[in-house]
Amino acid sequence: MPSPVISVENLSKTYRLGQLSGRTLTEDLNRWWARLRRRPDPYLKIGQKDHGSQAGEYIWALKDVSFTVEQGEVLGIIGRNGAGKSTLLKILSRVTAPTSGVVRVRGRVASLLEVGTGFHPELTGRENIYLNGAILGMSRREIAGKFDEIVAFAEVEQFIDTPVKRYSSGMYVRLAFAVAAHLDPEILVVDEVLAVGDITFQKKCLGKMGDVAKSGRTVLFISHNMSSISNLCSEGLLLANGQLIIAGPVDKVVHSYIGSGVTKFNAMEYLAPIFQKRPYIKRITILQDGNISLYLRIDQPITIMFELETYGKRGLVIGVAIQNEYDICVQHSSDEFSEHKFTESSTTRECLIPSYALAPGKYFLDVSLGIRNVELFEHIQNILSFEVEFVGLMADQTQAHKWKGVCGPGLLIWR
Repeated sequence: MPSPVISVENLSKTYRLGQLSGRTLTEDLNRWWARLRRRPDPYLKIGQKDHGSQAGEYIWALKDVSFTVEQGEVLGIIGRNGAGKSTLLKILSRVTAPTSGVVRVRGRVASLLEVGTGFHPELTGRENIYLNGAILGMSRREIAGKFDEIVAFAEVEQFIDTPVKRYSSGMYVRLAFAVAAHLDPEILVVDEVLAVGDITFQKKCLGKMGDVAKSGRTVLFISHNMSSISNLCSEGLLLANGQLIIAGPVDKVVHSYIGSGVTKFNAMEYLAPIFQKRPYIKRITILQDGNISLYLRIDQPITIMFELETYGKRGLVIGVAIQNEYDICVQHSSDEFSEHKFTESSTTRECLIPSYALAPGKYFLDVSLGIRNVELFEHIQNILSFEVEFVGLMADQTQAHKWKGVCGPGLLIWR
């Protein structure tokens, strides 16, 4: 059995708070002088915490993290800001050293960690391509064979002989990714720097990472975009406060991450908390076959029942937005599109979701009540949640094939 390309055992990394860490010697001296006079950090940004008063204390960026990565695996690393994701990739890329633990990496590693990493600002794009290739151990002939492909992918032909310090952040990232992905590394490490680029190039990069993985090489990818993680990666790691929370199939890890941060309550019925002297939604209930249930069958329609206090107002409109667990709005509608118009004497309203309209998964409801172009009385986000499940034959099919898309199979009508 082949050994893994990456093996991490009890990895820990600590940083000492209050240490000098300015970009220049002048900044370090100014910070030291301010601390000596018990003044705040002169370079502190609004909302940042001044760690100078905590000098000597330690913070764990990573603590006892262990995992392995097999050859050809695409690993998604997720977690909130400050969880330790970037620190982990810097250690694997040998940018920084661990405090303790063992890290074994087999093969050449190409890293794209942050804008500016790996490029010399005074050198041209052409020179930086050859420099990065040389660092990876490639011959000049090997780099030349890839050169045209790199430049075409990065779309910087016109500026290839311009010093990269004159590049925009988007151009910088395009060239950096093209270099990292095309110089045949055994392991490609990508932090979420792709967010700097435009949408078209992001899709291009994701496609290229998929091609790299299909060629048998290993990819490590950090992103806050759960849709990209789910579509690209086969395995996942969830980090929180420097510790490994869960590792395994990416769907399981993504669901764990989303669930850990959900403040949205798991309920199929909403009751207004207080009596209000204006039109408001008194009750919302999610029903299937006349019953309230957290888990709803995909093969039966779902009813959302509204009960309102109208105070005789005319022109009231109920708006509903259905969002999936990746915060993608699957559908947005209002009862003004209904042929059954709402009247001032009405107190109830129903919204019907046809069978097979939603893909399996968890959904959250946003609801609003108001008069179009006049007044908004209520707008309540994530007011209710429910889960749609496959059943019968469809359930067996989804075990074999991962479901794609935000809508269910009933969206398309076959004749």
